[in-house]
Amino acid sequence: MTTQNPDETAILKRTWASDRRTMMGVTASAFAALLAAGCKGQSAPQSVATKAAADWPYGPLRPDSEALLDLPDGFSYRIISKLGDAMEHGHTVPDRADGMGCFALGDGKMALVRNHELKVHHDAGGPLSSGFDKIALTGSVMPGGTTTLVLDSETLSVERQYRSLAGTIRNCAGGITPWGSWLTCEEDTTRAGLKAGRDHGWVFEVPAAAGGLVDPVPLIAMGRFNHEAAAVDPVSGHVFMTEDRDDSLLYRFVPAVQGRLAQGGRLQALAFSSEHPADTRNWGDGGLAMAVGERVPAKWIDLDNVESPDDDLRQRGAAAGAALFARGEGIHMGDGELYFCCTSGGAARCGQVFRLAPGRQGAPDQLDLFFESSGPESFNYGDNLTVAPNGHLIVCEDQYGDVVDNYLRGITPDGAAYPLARLRRQTELAGACFSPDGKVLFVNIYSPTITVAITGPWIE
Repeated sequence: MTTQNPDETAILKRTWASDRRTMMGVTASAFAALLAAGCKGQSAPQSVATKAAADWPYGPLRPDSEALLDLPDGFSYRIISKLGDAMEHGHTVPDRADGMGCFALGDGKMALVRNHELKVHHDAGGPLSSGFDKIALTGSVMPGGTTTLVLDSETLSVERQYRSLAGTIRNCAGGITPWGSWLTCEEDTTRAGLKAGRDHGWVFEVPAAAGGLVDPVPLIAMGRFNHEAAAVDPVSGHVFMTEDRDDSLLYRFVPAVQGRLAQGGRLQALAFSSEHPADTRNWGDGGLAMAVGERVPAKWIDLDNVESPDDDLRQRGAAAGAALFARGEGIHMGDGELYFCCTSGGAARCGQVFRLAPGRQGAPDQLDLFFESSGPESFNYGDNLTVAPNGHLIVCEDQYGDVVDNYLRGITPDGAAYPLARLRRQTELAGACFSPDGKVLFVNIYSPTITVAITGPWIE
């Protein structure tokens, strides 16, 4: 996810899609297997329309006259921010908008803290005065980080836009905290050397009310790996984190002081008892490890050397018995339980959604496979996700192929997937999050950056 250089009009071309998958770290052989499995994108958009629209909770999607986002009757969107819009201090909105969180600020204001998945060579949207790291060859502050939008809660008008974190690489997803900050995660493990002055692969904390660039403090005890997203259990203060790798783990950070992540803690990985297979991916080589609806008690194993200079944290964890997941991505805390996507998991390799219920009063945590895609026509490469006020999951698709045709998918509480919105651009949807009152869904269109506010019967 990057800002567009003048020669990057190729966003509409197939070569951009291939480059995207390469950046995701998928090996050529693994990607070929995914294509062979049928999850390379929908060349015929009407394949979804063949489903019984009457069975969809909000009815069929209506074509958007602006050819941006198709929605059901009763829903509408408005653009609130886009690539190149002026921000404070001479900056402009950068590209590759990804994970995002929404926060109440009081006095009728709310904030969106938005990731930008920028790599070393991408445009930062203006010169940056400070940041976590500088590009080794040029001395310029690295372009990755976050922007913050301050909105009027009633009118949704943007009152301020500013840079809130800089100097990082590929800020992919993250998660909100109960104490009013955004955990932004680097999906990159570049070592200090020819490109960078410092090691990368960290989580950073950005207060929603920061007002400007924050002091970029890497939360080293939370581990160095290909971070994706994070979610905080408000009862225990534990932070659960996903990892975007084919052989990823699910991590739990137990802070030494609840709500004070910078003060350190223990990093752990989810595991099962010895009787249960440790591979949840259902790829067939090890048989069916997880059936939809199956609930398994989970345990957590401590990890050491979490700074992981060799980027082998997941491999050492797996050797110690940790469970494997297929590209863990979006994670969100619902009502006493967490949901997280595994993008290429499942027999069809088109995606899984797991549910984790943290144990209370000494009871073990419980993991179950909440949803598994049967094929690309129903659900294709789920990424960021959130929980709607009615209890439905809202999942952003992230598939790239010969034709990029991504949807917002809803999943009902009983595990039925349906199309909620269809993106009419050759890119992905990301960063879905609700306003504090549950009336507005904010979503990013990845590249070129567009942030939209979707209103509809969310709480009816």
